Amino acid sequence: MICISLTPSSRTLAPADLLNASRKCDMIELCLDSFLKTPDIASLLKLCDKPVIVSCRRRKDGGNWSGTEDERMQLLRNTIVAEPEYVELDLDIAEKIPRFGKTKRVISYTSLNRPLSKIDDIFEQCYKAKADVVKFTWPTDDLDAAWPLLAAVTQARELPVVGQGIGASGLTFSLLGRKYGSPWIYAALERGMEAYDGQPTVWQLEEEYCIRDIDKKTRFVGVVGLGAAENTTVRVLNAAFHELDKPIRCLPLLPGSMDKLQKRLGIMKINAMLVDPLYSGDLSGMCTPSDELSQQSGYMDVVLEGKKGWVGRTTLMEAVDRMTSALKDEKWTEGRATTVFGCGPIALAAAHYLSGRNAAVSIAAPSDNAGMSAAKKAEVRHIPWGAIHQTATDVVVLAGSDIKCGTGRGELNPSLIREKMVVIDLTAYPGESPFAEEAHVRGAAYISPSGIFARQLQLQFKMLTGMDLPPTAFKKGLEQA
Repeated sequence: MICISLTPSSRTLAPADLLNASRKCDMIELCLDSFLKTPDIASLLKLCDKPVIVSCRRRKDGGNWSGTEDERMQLLRNTIVAEPEYVELDLDIAEKIPRFGKTKRVISYTSLNRPLSKIDDIFEQCYKAKADVVKFTWPTDDLDAAWPLLAAVTQARELPVVGQGIGASGLTFSLLGRKYGSPWIYAALERGMEAYDGQPTVWQLEEEYCIRDIDKKTRFVGVVGLGAAENTTVRVLNAAFHELDKPIRCLPLLPGSMDKLQKRLGIMKINAMLVDPLYSGDLSGMCTPSDELSQQSGYMDVVLEGKKGWVGRTTLMEAVDRMTSALKDEKWTEGRATTVFGCGPIALAAAHYLSGRNAAVSIAAPSDNAGMSAAKKAEVRHIPWGAIHQTATDVVVLAGSDIKCGTGRGELNPSLIREKMVVIDLTAYPGESPFAEEAHVRGAAYISPSGIFARQLQLQFKMLTGMDLPPTAFKKGLEQA
């Protein structure tokens, strides 16, 4: 079930929030701590045709309550008299507020500073406090932090357990909780109305992740990263899986420890991951490069489980080539002076790929030492940063988010871009950066990052499923953006 958390501040507007939420969820959490004036709880409950959990959280637990603790406890006692379906009580006050009527008790334990690794003692205390449901809330910045929360929700116990993940991997926890049988998961009604940082919206869960389709039989494809490429990849691929009636969905992942990732992927039965090109982490500790380009550069954007372990492959450069060849000609690299700006894995992949296509490749980076090291690895020429404007080039590859457009120290002055030059921009992939306008004004051929991205997704979908990516799915994914 989906439980929408409402944090209204106005007694006048709260009924509208309740009505809107009731149309989109199975349960509602009404948070009293944000109200400027105490509402008539009984009247609000009569407006709602869905089960309601009433809560009132302190600031130290992530809420907005500014009154005294005695006032808060009295408000909760009054709430129970109004007989909501559930009342949420913190573990440390649960024994001071007795059970009354038919209202069930959600006994909660919150740790805003760190994830918990052991919860048995806390669970036992919640049990003794006459809980009907136990709730744990803590930061879930990556999969490592979300994992024990998932274990708490899915482990067989005397009482049901729900969780609230805070931060970057809160969405990851929610999707996994849905698959593995969490009693309910929390969502915000709209963006800007989140009860906690990183809380997904109900629209995001239903439209982007098709959460109503997720059950124990659903298989996940991991999508690593938190950039624009990750977001659009999820929307397009989930739309494709839904259209093709495949029991597969995307799961956003921030891996955490590489030592534990492979085992956890096995438990979740995930055998494929797509990696945001701008993801700064290193997956080489769990997988082996399987194609020549990934072996040369260390750059991998598709990671698959094979018979002998996990292997990584590269699709970005082939997508670049397909896009550029369509706009120029099949031999657009042949003998052309090409400068790759950057020194990371994408820059190395670009340098190796273009060298293999008979381009005359050079590498430059804001740090000359890093640029020189990258050029040595790629076995191409190095151009000192101070000499880039004196060097003739036909093709510019802006390879990484560290390449900034501007005239300041360490930035790339766009006056480098000239008429008829080919500009491949991967600095804000799959979006356009300030280099786009500069290239258009100066008469250069700016290769659309979104066009490259579309071709990359087609390659990746084919690699994952053996099928062509439905054009309608791509259109739907972009419309959702």
